[in-house]
Amino acid sequence: MRALICGISGQDGAYLAQLLLEKGYAVVGTSRDAQTCSFSALRRLGILEQVQLESMASHDFRSVLQVLRKSEPDEIYNLSGQSSVGLSFGQPVETLDSHIAATLNMLESIRFLGKPIRFYNAGSGECYGNTDAGGAVEDSSFRPRSPYGVAKSAAYWLVTNYREAYRVHATTGILFNHESPLRPSRFVTRKIVSTACRISRGSKEKLTLGDLRIRRDWGWAPEYVEAMWKIVQYEVPTDFIIATGVSHSLEDFVRETFATLDLDWHDHATICEDLYRPAEISEGKGNAAKAERLLGWKAKAHMKEVISMMVQGELHGNEHSRVETEHNCQIAERQP
Repeated sequence: MRALICGISGQDGAYLAQLLLEKGYAVVGTSRDAQTCSFSALRRLGILEQVQLESMASHDFRSVLQVLRKSEPDEIYNLSGQSSVGLSFGQPVETLDSHIAATLNMLESIRFLGKPIRFYNAGSGECYGNTDAGGAVEDSSFRPRSPYGVAKSAAYWLVTNYREAYRVHATTGILFNHESPLRPSRFVTRKIVSTACRISRGSKEKLTLGDLRIRRDWGWAPEYVEAMWKIVQYEVPTDFIIATGVSHSLEDFVRETFATLDLDWHDHATICEDLYRPAEISEGKGNAAKAERLLGWKAKAHMKEVISMMVQGELHGNEHSRVETEHNCQIAERQP
């Protein structure tokens, strides 16, 4: 089996590549400029030399079609695009283009080639906006509260349209928040863990945060990429929510992180209202009962375990891979 991972330089792309290699796949990964990208996440996992890398501009139909023809994939995983909710408020056009145009070009290329390629699209719990106490289910209404959520919602409907109109085996995994040591440091969870670990080593800095009241459903990224693979293997193409089903406040995340290091977060954190977003999701939680029922997938790690593994990853090395991807590949994956 051959798999094409678009957006292989990020957290999910790297873990997915590792999983597929373990399953015996030949893995091809794309970046906008594969010759200049450091692929530090792949290096950190020790798999860089096992992956075939190609340059691809996802917003350019010709570029996408050429890579598909060359790589001849059985499965395509679309993980590319501007991935920061906060950044999407400052770069809305780029965010929408990087998700909508890229998804459309991949789907249209599959249709054009006429081959039985299975397509996975990375959706997001951000599509639902605020969720109720039971968590969002697959047919809950979309009410996104950021340009990122709007972009992911549009891509979701493109996938649905190509599945229904052209019988493409296309699915969307609607993933809620999932973390790991491979998260770029501009993501708040990695920022919290990295700063807390530096403070535990003697740094006098303060952790500056925005709204601590927001609640999120945090899972472990390596488990979530396994769910991606299971979604693609399911014979009838359909969409699945992937989540733990448990939400915690950002304050809970901060408290637990510092407590893991025997520190009191109150002594080391400050609140800055400049970090508040123009619109925010108060509660974001998913119900993955469908995935458990049909795929046999259920989250094992919840927030406390996720924090523990992130702290261990931060303390025990791999500082050399502070994900240069943030400065190189993440930029490369965004579409101008």
